[in-house]
Amino acid sequence: MPLADTAESWLAAHYDDLVAWRRHIHRHPELGRQEFATTQFVADRLVEAGLNPKALPGGAGLVCDFGPEYGPRIALRADIDALPMAERTGLPFTSATPGVAHACGHDAHTAMLLGAATALASVPQLPVGVRLIFQSAEELMPGGALDAIAAGALMGVSRIFALHCDPHLAAGNIAITAGPITSAADFVEISLRSPGGHTSRPHLTTDLVYGMGTLITGLPGVLSRRLDPRHATVMVWGAVNAGSAPNAIPQTGTLSGTVRTASRQTWIEMESVVRETVSGLLAPLGIGHSLAYHRGVPPVVNDERCTQIMTHAIEAVGPEMLVEAQQSGGGEDFSWYLEEVPGAMARLGVWSGQGPQRDLHQPDFDIDERALAVGVRVLVNVIEQSAAFE
Repeated sequence: MPLADTAESWLAAHYDDLVAWRRHIHRHPELGRQEFATTQFVADRLVEAGLNPKALPGGAGLVCDFGPEYGPRIALRADIDALPMAERTGLPFTSATPGVAHACGHDAHTAMLLGAATALASVPQLPVGVRLIFQSAEELMPGGALDAIAAGALMGVSRIFALHCDPHLAAGNIAITAGPITSAADFVEISLRSPGGHTSRPHLTTDLVYGMGTLITGLPGVLSRRLDPRHATVMVWGAVNAGSAPNAIPQTGTLSGTVRTASRQTWIEMESVVRETVSGLLAPLGIGHSLAYHRGVPPVVNDERCTQIMTHAIEAVGPEMLVEAQQSGGGEDFSWYLEEVPGAMARLGVWSGQGPQRDLHQPDFDIDERALAVGVRVLVNVIEQSAAFE
C-alpha cells in the first residue's frame, strides 16, 4: 500500500484523535526546557503505537527511531514549547496555565508529527528509516535545536524536514521555496555609562540620554548604509531605559533590540559591524558602554533537493495546494539542523479563509484545525518521496 493511502486510512480512523491531541497540548502549554508533561504525553502516544521513544537530556523533548536500521534515515521535527503570554482566544480548550499560551502553532506541529508517526508505525516495512524529533525550546535563544544536536539527534540522519504554521495562508495551502525561507535573528543589549549631572550643564558631563538617542536612530541607519539592502537587514529596538528625573542626566542606561537579515553571509559578518558602529557613534560623546551580542539563529536555507522532495510530497496531496513561499523576517532554530544536514521547511496554511488573519505570537492566534490532516498527509508523503530520491 502506498504511504499516501496509509495516511488516508489512518486519518479516516483517527482524525478525532488528532484534533483531541492538539487541543490537549493547547490547553496545557509549557515553556521552553520545561515541557515535561508534553514530552510524556507524546511519549505515551508513541508507546501505544508500538514505538520506543527516548527522552532528550533534561527530560524535555524526545527522539524516536523506527523503520529500517540500515540505510538512509529521514528526520521529521516538531517544536513543542509555548510562549510566555496570556491567551485571549476564548476557546473552550484555552490555556489552563496562566501567562503561557500556544500562540505560534507548536501545539499543531506536535499533533501533526504525532499523527504522522502513528500512521507510519502501522506500516510493516517502511522504505527508509525514520527519526522523530520532538524538540524543546524553539522560542528561546539559544534554542533547543542546539541542545538536540548536541545530544546526537542528527547522528545517522540523511535529511530533515519540518512544517510551520502560517496564518497568512488559507488552510489547504502549503508554501515552500528553495534557498532562504526565514531570516537570521540576533539579540543586542547595550549598557551605557556616564558620570551623570544636571540637565543645565550637559557640557560638564557626558549626556547619556543624548547618546541613547544617537544609537536609537544611528545604528539602524548606519547598518542600512553599510550592508547590502537586497539582504533585507533590519535593526529594531524593543526596550530602552534610563533615568527618572526630568532635570538629571542619568548615570546608566540600557537598550536592547534585534537584528535580522535574510542573508546567511551578512549574519556571519553582523556582530563585527554592529560593534564597530556602536563604538563609532559613541566615541565623540565620550560615553562608556558595554555590548552583549547574542547569536540567535541563522536563516533557514532550504536545500534544493530536499525542497524537491517536499514539493512532490505536497503535490501528492493535491497539486493545487502548492504555492511559492516568500522569505519571512522571522527566525526559526530549525536552521541549526540545516547547518549540519540538508533539509527543508514548508509553511502550512492555517487561516480559515474568513475573518481577520491572526498573526503568530498574538494572544488571539488560533488555527483552522482542517490543516492538521493536511500536515499529516504531507509528513507521511515526505518519507515516501525521500525513498524515491535515494
